[in-house]
Order: sequence, then structure tokens, then C-alpha cells
Amino acid sequence: GTDSSGSPSSSIGSIVASPAACLTFKDLSFSARMPRGEQKVILEPCSGHFEAGELVAIMGPSGCGKTTLLDMLALKKTAAYSGQVLVNGHRRNPALFPRIAAYVDQEDRMPAYWKVREALEFSAALKHPRSASTSQSQKVAAGLVDHLLEAFGLTGVAETYIGSDRVRGTSGGQRRRVSLARGVAAQASILFCDEPTSGLSAADAALCVKALREIAKRMNVLTLVVIHQPRRLVAELFDTLVLLTSNPGRMAYFGSMEQAPTYMENCGYPLPTRENPADFFLDLLTPGSDLDASDALVAAFERKQKLDLAKVVEEALIKQGPTIKQMVLATYQRPLQDKPVVVAGKYIRVNPYAVSFSSQLSVLLKRRVRLTMRDLGAVGMQIGMPIGFGVIWGLLFGGIGTKAYGVQTLLFVFIVLLMISLQSLPLMQLLIDERTIMKRETSERLYTEGAHILSGFLVTVPLCLVGATLQILIIYAFSQLPLEYLPTVVGWVLLLFLTFDGMFSAVAAAAPNGNQAMIVAVPFLAMSILFNGLVISRASAPSYLLWVFDVSPMRYALQAIMLRLGESATEEEKAGVFRVLGFTHGESLKGLVVIVCMLFVFRVLQVLFTKYMHNPQK
Repeated sequence: GTDSSGSPSSSIGSIVASPAACLTFKDLSFSARMPRGEQKVILEPCSGHFEAGELVAIMGPSGCGKTTLLDMLALKKTAAYSGQVLVNGHRRNPALFPRIAAYVDQEDRMPAYWKVREALEFSAALKHPRSASTSQSQKVAAGLVDHLLEAFGLTGVAETYIGSDRVRGTSGGQRRRVSLARGVAAQASILFCDEPTSGLSAADAALCVKALREIAKRMNVLTLVVIHQPRRLVAELFDTLVLLTSNPGRMAYFGSMEQAPTYMENCGYPLPTRENPADFFLDLLTPGSDLDASDALVAAFERKQKLDLAKVVEEALIKQGPTIKQMVLATYQRPLQDKPVVVAGKYIRVNPYAVSFSSQLSVLLKRRVRLTMRDLGAVGMQIGMPIGFGVIWGLLFGGIGTKAYGVQTLLFVFIVLLMISLQSLPLMQLLIDERTIMKRETSERLYTEGAHILSGFLVTVPLCLVGATLQILIIYAFSQLPLEYLPTVVGWVLLLFLTFDGMFSAVAAAAPNGNQAMIVAVPFLAMSILFNGLVISRASAPSYLLWVFDVSPMRYALQAIMLRLGESATEEEKAGVFRVLGFTHGESLKGLVVIVCMLFVFRVLQVLFTKYMHNPQK
């Protein structure tokens, strides 16, 4: 991907080249508190410096602190650690660092019904600053996506679904390359990859690293990769090698990948003929192995490399380049066909998010609509099932409106309200699955949690409302109740649906998994079902539980509908129902206020739980 001078061989490479970012770290260390309270050193203080466009391999045995080092450099470590990390000689700005850095973890978390091209376009749209010319922005983004599809060998599957265990789509190796390409599509100057070849075949692993090397050189992206025992041909693709040993994590080598075998030979450990250098290095650095030389190599590093490395680090601190803010501003001036990009308006966004909330919402809505229309199972759950149940219950209660007002009418209304209340219950697992993807994407500052929640509300809730409305209309048609009661019935039914939908959404945002969500949601649902006047009446309830009737949304809905349906009944028929259930007139406004307040509280809790719970802990 480069000519003899090392410059990009493609004009595309120069168009999408990232602002240069050098990464320096000094005395970076981490200790973890163990269950008994004692401190365990995971990584002893270490220092180093990486130049823009380098492809770096971080290797070592299990427990040496490879991922810990990567997470600290990537600003992903949530636990406290010590040391300094600088970009171009300046201290990192935690708020703006996500604008120039991307992190690809070991798991490929993406929607199954997403197409490969759409995945890259999504990241590019949310990380590429908008210009005054929409067509100009789209042209830049399209050129970047096409370039990445080619570089990562994904052009042939650009219109293929990402796929999953139940949806046919890309292979595991292709999915991993999509994750890596999305990191680059996010306009990153620094790309962090945690074991991108883990679980892949040798051929897929080689394709991944070759693509990373091409991107590093053509787009000037500093790429740091934690990798475990790569093949010889894969290892030779890296420019720089960082070797760590374990118990505790210590640096044993920092330098050129090409010079590593010569360095080991000078330390008294020549590489055996036909031996894979990566395997040999790991054997030397694994405490307790037959070739264990970890302590000797750490000592050799301190004698031979540590002082020189310290000088490089100090020089990097003195030789300062652009700050992260300046790098962000530079992204607004990237050339396109020798013309500067004109920024929309006078305000340039210098904050963690590259695009405005409205732009985030627009991109998320576009994705959600596409995914929803493609997932026929989800559409069937939200529209098909309610229609089916509507027909079943309609047949069971057919002609109820022609019969005398009484117990059968009461059971009919109760069953309708119960079915509507349960309609969003199966969607909790879908919300939890979406949350897993959302947490990864929001950690990369692609969009805010609020944009995610609002996009879901604007697509999923209307779809469910359509299903609920069709269900009640079908049941109502079979019931042969007078049309004059329809607005009251539909109004209270949909209010009840929205209330329980909000409650289930809040529970799904808080619960760690689907089973826990069901355990938490069922008691709330049971309380509303029990304390509605039908199962337990005010007269029979204990005095200390009477307050539950005042906050039971199903009670208000059941009471309001029964009172309306009873307007044409005889006094004797009404007395038989009202006396037993304790229904009273004049509570509709109170019920409406209670339900609206509950709905508001549930949605606020959903936002808070989504934003502050289940964040990745590292």
C-alpha cells in the first residue's frame, strides 16, 4: 500500500489520512485490590513512546498485563492507576480523547441484520464532522467506506448481513475485520485492538493484521495490538514489539520487531532454527516454563534498553506537537479534491461527540428502522402476535356486548387489560441485547444514551402501539359493544400499555440479564393485577396495603371502562358489580394523573439506568 518512499500509493489514502498522533507513556503501573484487601501488582511502572503510523504488537504470557496496559493507554481502564499518558507531548484530554482514538475489543458486538457497508457508514457518519455541503460530506464518507472495504477485504460481502448464531451472514473472520474497519471508519488517529486475531483461523488472522498494517501506513494511524503467539509471517508485519512477562507484569523488550531476535541472541538466547520467534519469546518470558528466562530478560532490559527508552520519552515530552483539540479542529479542514471543507455555521464542535444530538438521532433512527423491517420475528412479536391474540380473545368473548352487564363483562375487560399489560414483556430480552451493543458504541462516543433511548421510543413504541390498537379493535369488533364506548376503552387500554411498556423498559435497563428482568418485573405486574378491585377489593384488603389501590394503573383503567360500559345497564346490574368491587365515580382524572406520573417516572428511570448502570468495568 506504499511506494518506495513510504508515502501512500493511493490518492484515497491521502484524502482520509488521519492527523498524526504520537503516544507517550511514563511510569504507567496498575495494582488490583484482592478479596482479602491486599494489593497485587499487575503491572510494574513502565514507559515507552510510539510514533504515528506504527503498527505495534504487545505480547506476553497470560497475566502479564497486556490488556491492562492497552486499556490504560486507551483510557478504558475504569479502576485507578498511576503514571502519565501523553498525546503529541501533551497530557490527554479525557473529554476529547475519544474523538481521535478508537478501541476494538475481543467480542464483535453488532446487530445481526446489519449489512457490512451499513456498519462502516454508521461509524463514519457519527465520527465525521459535518460540512456546510451535505453532498461534500457524503462524498468524503463514501470514499472512506469504499477504501476500508477494499483494505479489509470486505468488498465482496459489502451487502451481506453481519449475521449471528440464528441469522446467516458473514464468517467469524469477516466479522472481526468489520469491527476493525469500523474503528478506522471512526476517523481515529490511534487504534487500539485487544486480541483481534483471537479465535480466528491462521488465514483470517493474517488477513486482519495485513489490513491493519495497510491502514497504519496509508492513513497514518498509530495501531496498537495485543496479540497472542502470531505466526512468523504475521509477526513480521509489525513495526514495533513490546514484550511483557508476568508475576508481576514487567517490561522485557521494547523496540523493533525486526531486531528482536538479534537482541535475544545478544542476551544469550539465540532463536533456534525454524522456530517461530513469537513462540520462542513467549517460552522465554513465561515463568515456570522449561525455557523460563523472564527475570534475566527483565534485568537485561533494565541494563540495555531502559535508559535509552527513558531518554526517548523525555525527548517526546519536550518535542510537542498539536494538542487533541487542534487535531479535532484539523479534521474540519481535510482537503477534498484540493478544496477545503467548509464547516456548517460558525460553531465547530469541540466536545466528545463529532455530530449534534439531532444528527445522532437521525443516524440511529435510520439504522433502527432498517433493522426492524428486516427482523420479521420482531415485527411478528410486536404486530402479528397481538393480532393473533385479538382474534382468539375476540372469538372467546364474541357477542359479550349483547349480554347482560355483569360478571362476564367484568372478566372480559379484565382479560383485555391483562393481555395489553403483558404485551411488552417479551421485548425485555431484545432491549437487553440492544443494550450490550449500545454500551460498546457509547463508550466510543459515537452517540449519547439519550439518542439511543429516543430512537427506540420513536420506532418500537409506535410499532407496539399499532399492535395494541389492532388487538383491541379486533376484540371490540367481536364483542359487539356499542361504538360510543370505543374511545373510552381504547384510550384507557393504550394508557395502560404505555405505562407497563415504560415499566418493562426501565426494568430491562437495570437488570443484568433476561432472567433477572423477569424476576424484577413480575412482582410489579402482580401487584397491579391483584390490587385492581377484582381479585382484592378495598373492603377485603389490609389497611396497611390500601395505598396500593391508589397507585395501581390497572385499577383505574378497569374502573373507568366498567363505569362507562355500565351507563346503559340497569341499577340492579350496576349495583351487583360496583358494590363488590368498590368502584366509585369521579376518579378518572386522578387515575390519569397517576398513570402519566408513573409513565414519566419509568422513562426517567430508564434513562438513568441506561446511562449509569452496566458500564464496562476494566
